Amino acid sequence: MDYERGASPTRIDEPQQGRSRAHCDWNFRLATVVSPPASRLEASDVIGAIELDPSDSLLATAGIARKIRIYTLSTLLPHNPPVFLSHSSACDFYLCTPARLSSLRFRPATGSRLIAAADYDGVVTEYDLENRESVFERDEHNGRRVWSVDFSAAGDLGASGSDDGVARVWDPRSSARGTAVHSGSGSVCCVEFDRVDNGPYLALGCADRRAYVYDLRATAAGPVAVFGGHERTVTYVRFMGGLRMLSSGTDGSHRLWEGSRELRAYRGHRNWRSFVGMAVWREGGLIGCGSETNEVFVYDLRWGEPIWVRGFGRAESGFTSAVYWRGAADGGNDDCTLIAGGSDGVLQFFSCRRNQPAG
Repeated sequence: MDYERGASPTRIDEPQQGRSRAHCDWNFRLATVVSPPASRLEASDVIGAIELDPSDSLLATAGIARKIRIYTLSTLLPHNPPVFLSHSSACDFYLCTPARLSSLRFRPATGSRLIAAADYDGVVTEYDLENRESVFERDEHNGRRVWSVDFSAAGDLGASGSDDGVARVWDPRSSARGTAVHSGSGSVCCVEFDRVDNGPYLALGCADRRAYVYDLRATAAGPVAVFGGHERTVTYVRFMGGLRMLSSGTDGSHRLWEGSRELRAYRGHRNWRSFVGMAVWREGGLIGCGSETNEVFVYDLRWGEPIWVRGFGRAESGFTSAVYWRGAADGGNDDCTLIAGGSDGVLQFFSCRRNQPAG
């Protein structure tokens, strides 16, 4: 399906016996499409990361093309009817990087000035967006590909996970080598600090089919929680508040946990080999993810079946590789924006509004 010709119809799988049927309480509307030139749609321009800065004014993307693209968010939203833009016209500027990029994260408490990028050469580089230059390089993983980088809520700690099977925590204000929090037999594909409760915890998703949570005050004691329900690599893990966690894996499932108990599995998207992106909008109770069918999926946390599916492009042309939720500016839970990136370098923005009850 051509992404310029509209969405595929909403698809809802049949519920299991005895369970209420999943239904969509939301109206999703395409607002903006940003794409490479038509001559480059088949080129390798996978969008592997989408990030918003803390001030909610800048959008950054990165991936295989060895570029960090910076956009002014207000120029991309809202639009009704939708608008179709090119990267060259919509992008404020871009930074060329020496290697392919897997992860981006703005560093808190820097006035949206510093952004960290993790790359395939094993380096985490910080870039100064004001001066448009790299200001620090950190090689924590002996040249092995870094899959994920994150910062604590205060910006005083950084973490990275790599193909070397190690997750390290480091002080971004120092050049000293970081501390190995986790060392395992498989790649560490995701690292995330607890920014929901600002707790002293770090979560990891790993190729050994498990997700882990460490208390940074006592890492030598081992993980305080281990989630072992996935059948393949755990690619993403997200704090949900309290004792709840959400994980995603290349077994084609997301899983909601409380403590070490699995509460629910979410299935419908296809994910067997690629990083298809997963993001959570906690205020609205929604999960967004990509799929190797080149579709965008949305799940309501209450049900295991998707509530909305949108064709992102021709199914045979690639996959949806990154997703990001932007909540309402007032912190409410009735409207948001879903941003998705594809393996063909296309960005799509969807305005999402909760349906109001009749009468």
